Amino acid sequence: MKRLLLILAGLGVAALLTVVLGIYFIVMPKLPSVDNLKEVQFQVPLRIYTRDHKLIAEFGEKRRAPLDFDEIPDRLIKAVLAAEDDRFFEHPGVDWRGLLRAAAYLIRTGEKGQGGSTITMQVARNFFLSREKTYLRKLNEIFLALKIEDELSKQDIITLYLNKIYFGHRSYGVAAAARVYYGLPVDQLSTAQIAMIAGLPKAPSTFNPIVNPSRALTRRGYVLGRMRSLDFISEAEYQAAMDTPDDAKLHGLSREVTAPYVAEMVRSEMVSRYGDGAYSRGFRVITSVDSVMQSAANAAQREALLAYDSRHGYHGPLAQAALGEEDTEEDTDEQWAEVLKPYREINGLLPALVLSVEGQSARVYEPRRGVLQLDWSGLSWAAPALPGGRTGKAPQQAADILARGDVIRIAERAKKAEHGKKDEWHLVQVPRVEGALVSVSPQDGAIRALVGGFNFSASKFNRITQAERQPGSNFKPFIYSAGLEKGFTPASLINDAPVVFEDEGLEATWRPENYSGRVFGPTRLREALVKSRNLVSIRLLRAMGISYAINYVSRFGFDKSGLPRDLSLALGSGAVTPLEIVTGYAVFANDGFRVKSWFIERIEDPDGEVLYQAAPATVCRHCGEKMTDAARAMQMAFVGPPRRDEQVPVNIAPRVVTAQNVYLMRSMMRDVIQRGTARRARVLQRSDLAGKTGTTNDQHDAWFSGFSSDLVTTVWVGFDRPQPLGDRETGGRAALPMWVDYMREALKGLPPRPLERPPGLVTVRIDPKTGLLAPAGHPKAIFETFRVENVPAALDEEATSLYRNEGDRQAPRSAADEVPEELF
Repeated sequence: MKRLLLILAGLGVAALLTVVLGIYFIVMPKLPSVDNLKEVQFQVPLRIYTRDHKLIAEFGEKRRAPLDFDEIPDRLIKAVLAAEDDRFFEHPGVDWRGLLRAAAYLIRTGEKGQGGSTITMQVARNFFLSREKTYLRKLNEIFLALKIEDELSKQDIITLYLNKIYFGHRSYGVAAAARVYYGLPVDQLSTAQIAMIAGLPKAPSTFNPIVNPSRALTRRGYVLGRMRSLDFISEAEYQAAMDTPDDAKLHGLSREVTAPYVAEMVRSEMVSRYGDGAYSRGFRVITSVDSVMQSAANAAQREALLAYDSRHGYHGPLAQAALGEEDTEEDTDEQWAEVLKPYREINGLLPALVLSVEGQSARVYEPRRGVLQLDWSGLSWAAPALPGGRTGKAPQQAADILARGDVIRIAERAKKAEHGKKDEWHLVQVPRVEGALVSVSPQDGAIRALVGGFNFSASKFNRITQAERQPGSNFKPFIYSAGLEKGFTPASLINDAPVVFEDEGLEATWRPENYSGRVFGPTRLREALVKSRNLVSIRLLRAMGISYAINYVSRFGFDKSGLPRDLSLALGSGAVTPLEIVTGYAVFANDGFRVKSWFIERIEDPDGEVLYQAAPATVCRHCGEKMTDAARAMQMAFVGPPRRDEQVPVNIAPRVVTAQNVYLMRSMMRDVIQRGTARRARVLQRSDLAGKTGTTNDQHDAWFSGFSSDLVTTVWVGFDRPQPLGDRETGGRAALPMWVDYMREALKGLPPRPLERPPGLVTVRIDPKTGLLAPAGHPKAIFETFRVENVPAALDEEATSLYRNEGDRQAPRSAADEVPEELF
């Protein structure tokens, strides 16, 4: 009998082995190749950085930051092993004890249950198999785990697992989980935090510290207990971790620089290149944006729009909340916070609740900062807003503006104090007006800063690249440059007088006028640009010809088909984007070379391999295309070899405007700042700045474009649906302050670099009334610069004698008053 039993047992074992081997040889050939794991590509989001490697944005469904094995803390690995598979480093990929427990459960209950899955089996399932609970899937999982263990090291397997597994709230991998729940890198997590994260893979929703904090703490306690029983931590460490309150909360993207419009430009470009794979292939995009300049642009745009908004009155509170009687305990911080819950921060403007109003101050509650005080300096601006941008009676007391229960917005704004500036809280409101700023390197067109609107969340419309608006007088420098090329000079006289045009290109009779409504008679071109005289600009365009002017200004990058073929072109009536304007002004800033704007410097894959490297057309002043050997030898003799920062670029920007033309235009636009419509920019105390204001009909748009040799910047202010900005809201008032605030920060550390005068120019004394060459002893002569071939004729003796005999006792201008600084 015993022999029979032994034979039957042997036959049973043989049959079982035959079945197992049969299954093995049937299943194994169908299993996926483990080689795929050796070169696995995790779904890593698209990340966008500034040129100095500050994070701007992240796009992608899955938050993941893959780590190498040696980057994962040993305690974190042990915590995961304690929670999931403490025999991981001992078994061959399959824990037979666990499988027997699962089998026993099946026999006892008749139901399939969890148990027996090792980390290696989870890797097999997560990378290759489904999560359905079937016997075939389990067999595939077992054999695939054995295959993985045969071809990969334990370190490789645990690394794959810790980078792949889901931890809840879109976080995949331990690095992402540490950032999402605790805002920390993995090497800075405490033991308690490590245990909380290690407990999540079993059930990321059930044991989630955000969704189910009590169950999460229970799970954390279990993991810590397992770590203690396995001697992974000491008793003291265990007790300390158990006593530690959990501080998990959702942490958003650790964005270092705010540039949402740039981020959207990059996202769109990446999707056009790589499709939906752009969101998951781990691309790193390095932009041309400078973090310091971008932060300065954000602050300048915000302050300029708030200043404009405050000039046009207060629109009232966002809402009114019913609060209990003041000085009672009926209201609590929790109730106040609940009132503010529907309102979110917008561009640094914080929702707040008015608690009390007394005299010329108010007490308000802001959830993160508690109770704050608004003083009169932060309230006094808030006269009631009236239609048409007008304001009502100025308030005298805080009660004229606010009441208890008002839901308002507040912001910290700089105030001038005895010892510099200090920040104080102001009543503010989200501006209804919009504004934009773009700043470009004139050397190669790289965008250094871009702000496309006040609130990206409310409007993704990028006013730098998408808004086509009339530039007004901001366009005049291109017309004047065309005039200089046609033979006019800064001293050419054009009559500033009333004019009526029956222009076939216009629908009706056109009666243009200057902004002031006044006329000033014969005016030199320099003065006409400095004072932005419309009538002179129109006559200049008519004299040179519209077709010629359109062909010429296209050198600056403007599309000829988009420019009006009538005399209104002289006043900037053609619709263009701020990006087109700033790119055009770059030609003046870089001595006459055409560059194109760009914003992606480099694209890298997850391993750091460069997939794309920008090679923009770059200014190279010593790279004359037709320079002869003799000319090159002369340049070496007088100028010397090119500096290190003047090495020959891969792509050379073409010259489109002569150096002589640019010098004269910069000189004229510098006067716009020194004594013209942009005088407010003199506060920067720099001699190398030049630019031009712009204001359109009915003051629908306010512009300023200005530059140094290092940076060119355009700013715009207006309403998305065109309407008047209000009385006296010109480019010099509404837009210029934004430019000034930005350039103050952007040019820090960069000394002024006046443009060197090129050959072919001469500076002479002229008569300011006629623009003619002044004889020696002329009492009112001023200095002006001309091309050698355009030096004017001499003033005749009769006109000179009239000056001497007219009895004018004004002191003549000195050379120091009029000679450009570059000549000293």
